[in-house]
Amino acid sequence: EVELVESGGGLAQPGGSLRLSCASSGFTFSSSAMSWVRQPPGKGQEWVAGISSDGKKVRYLDSVKDRFTISRDNAKNTLYLGLNSLKTEDTAVYFCARGGFSSTWYDPGQGTEVTVSS
Repeated sequence: EVELVESGGGLAQPGGSLRLSCASSGFTFSSSAMSWVRQPPGKGQEWVAGISSDGKKVRYLDSVKDRFTISRDNAKNTLYLGLNSLKTEDTAVYFCARGGFSSTWYDPGQGTEVTVSS
């Protein structure tokens, strides 16, 4: 059974930073492209960032480029998202998911909530 468990969310001030983690199990993590998706309050889900299976290629939503960093540790079956220079509009529930680099994302986890507020 595929399982993705996100952690690291919380409250941050504008301009602040957080680091999200996603622990995976139930599939061959090192063979799977991965992505982060978010859902702001009252809005639909939007893709945020994707990374190739070997971690050598990354892609970002334009609005987070140069502020967020997606990375992975295939030895630990873990996906990360560094969030810097946070803005109030980054407030959302963040999910990790399989795929989403060159194809549609799927199998999202339960999510971790990020709130950016002063």
